[in-house]
Amino acid sequence: MKQPQPDISFWSRIAAGGDLDGRVLHGLDSAVPLGALASGSGLGRPLDDFAGRSVLIHTPTQLAAGLAAIELDGIARRIVLCPPDLKPEHLPHVMATAETELTVSGATIAPAAPDRAPRRETEWVLLTSGTTGVPKLVAHTLASLTGAIKSPAGPGSVWSTFYDIRRYGGLQVFLRAALGGGSLVLSDAREAAAAFIERAGRLGVTHISGTPSHWRRALMTGAAGRMAPRYVRLSGEIADQGILDDLCAFYRNSDVAHAFASTEAGVAFDVGDGRAGFPAGLIGREGAEVEMKIEDGSLRIRSTRTASRYLGDAGPLRDADGFVDNGDMIERRGERCYFSGRRGGIINVGGLKVHPEEVEAVINRHPAVRMSLVRARKNPFTGAVVVADVVLKPDAAAGQDDILAACRGSLAPHKIPATIRFVPALDVSGGGKLARVGA
Repeated sequence: MKQPQPDISFWSRIAAGGDLDGRVLHGLDSAVPLGALASGSGLGRPLDDFAGRSVLIHTPTQLAAGLAAIELDGIARRIVLCPPDLKPEHLPHVMATAETELTVSGATIAPAAPDRAPRRETEWVLLTSGTTGVPKLVAHTLASLTGAIKSPAGPGSVWSTFYDIRRYGGLQVFLRAALGGGSLVLSDAREAAAAFIERAGRLGVTHISGTPSHWRRALMTGAAGRMAPRYVRLSGEIADQGILDDLCAFYRNSDVAHAFASTEAGVAFDVGDGRAGFPAGLIGREGAEVEMKIEDGSLRIRSTRTASRYLGDAGPLRDADGFVDNGDMIERRGERCYFSGRRGGIINVGGLKVHPEEVEAVINRHPAVRMSLVRARKNPFTGAVVVADVVLKPDAAAGQDDILAACRGSLAPHKIPATIRFVPALDVSGGGKLARVGA
């Protein structure tokens, strides 16, 4: 049976926003107005060659990947966004699982007259960002990816993100910019954080997002004041009160919000009241666009924004009732819910559980601390003890006793770090999250 032809595609939605030449995708070395795609193509071969095919987008830059995604949605059967940090040994698995037939490796716009009428609903495949093992392939549609975009920033907005747009968090920003009538400033792995921030400031960024780790590192560069965004967004990691307070103080004229989203569950909600956690009233709203519940301590989500499935033999993505369990543990305190950490990241101290993120949130509230990483260290008596690596703010003075005193005032004894080690920096993964490697 012939598949029904859809009415819209990514390109048709962009074109409906008008002023294509005034809306620009800015890469590090080049910039492309969206209007260039009206009379050109960067795919390197006729668009018809991609019709109904499974296509791997494996490009050296985000700019090339974004342009290819715009062109291929509504044409290809499936597009697979390959992140830059994918290990080479995992590429054959990704290509086989996605049944890849063609690969796009660049996107230099050349004159063309492609028929951009949408022909089918394209499946968008993203890879999970786990630090070990083979990544899972998560299937979305343009509809599920854009379900949370309700109030576009509008013409004249300039978006940017520390994320790579080939990951879910960055892709959300790309879609918001492209569909909201704005432009986008893309980061680049070759560019130092300070240089990226300065470039974003020169290009007039109005909306910018990143993980809490991205933002902590940005505030350490000394360049954060080179931009003056109207909107600052955090996602991807737990936004503790320390980083929220720092950003609200630094960007006094900006709206600061943090969001919860994952590759599998999609965007669940955002919070703009300047407080860590989220209102407990969001839980248990039956019939809401995004339904959430807490089961066995973890957050479960059901909505039209969630992915449809895993590709291959990765197992079911949803439970029998359609809920996605991301393994994010929740603690309710009064009328507020707080993320305590990941189910798989618990430290066992003599049979007692410790979420590293809970300890980090306490350490990060100390006025001298910029960021911290809590991990386990083997112990012959308890199996493990908690230790912490801490980065201080520039010109701040604090000793181990100062940090431990703050911990004793807020944490149970088994959660208090046995030692504090002061370090100049902490490693961050390609996805912008603290690199949590067991010690």
